[in-house]
Amino acid sequence: MRLRLWVWTICAVLALIMSGLVGWTLVNPRQQFAAQQTTGVATVGGPFTLIGTNGKTVTEKAFLGKPTAYFFGFTYCPEVCPTTLYELTGRIAELGEDADKMNYVFVSVDSGRDGPEEIKKYLSSFDRRIVGLTGSEAQIDAAAKAFRIYYKRVPVEGGDYTMDHTASVLLMDAEGKFFGTVDYEESPEIMLAKLKRLAEEG
Repeated sequence: MRLRLWVWTICAVLALIMSGLVGWTLVNPRQQFAAQQTTGVATVGGPFTLIGTNGKTVTEKAFLGKPTAYFFGFTYCPEVCPTTLYELTGRIAELGEDADKMNYVFVSVDSGRDGPEEIKKYLSSFDRRIVGLTGSEAQIDAAAKAFRIYYKRVPVEGGDYTMDHTASVLLMDAEGKFFGTVDYEESPEIMLAKLKRLAEEG
């Protein structure tokens, strides 16, 4: 009789343990999934302090309230930068009245050669609404890191140098949150569609 009582007790304990394990298995994955859920917005962009073409300090706050297209490059760039800014100028014209719903910003990654005057002169060849920014090496580096921009100074023959850099245009919404990109050599139609969507939804 006593042996049977022990057997029933052990079975009851095992049943409780198994029940607990099953419950944990069912509930815990949902908790883990909930903990891993994000907003779906990439962590691109953030605070920066740079210098405008008038020599005055400009921060990210100057562009909040409107969607913004950021492009990082340098004035000595032989191809990617002038091509991208030329394409952007064309798409701005095609946006018509919607073009004024957005900001367009060119940020130099070449602190050694691109001062405010050089940026101003360079951008005079493109749409007047494209704002130019530069800064010290530390300021540019901080901005590039905030926007996940790659850039690197590369020596060339004769003691000069060029810059490797991210070629995409970064699209940010009116709150400064990442919206998307326009990749280099994307068709004009796709670039225009992305800018239109940003102007309408951003």
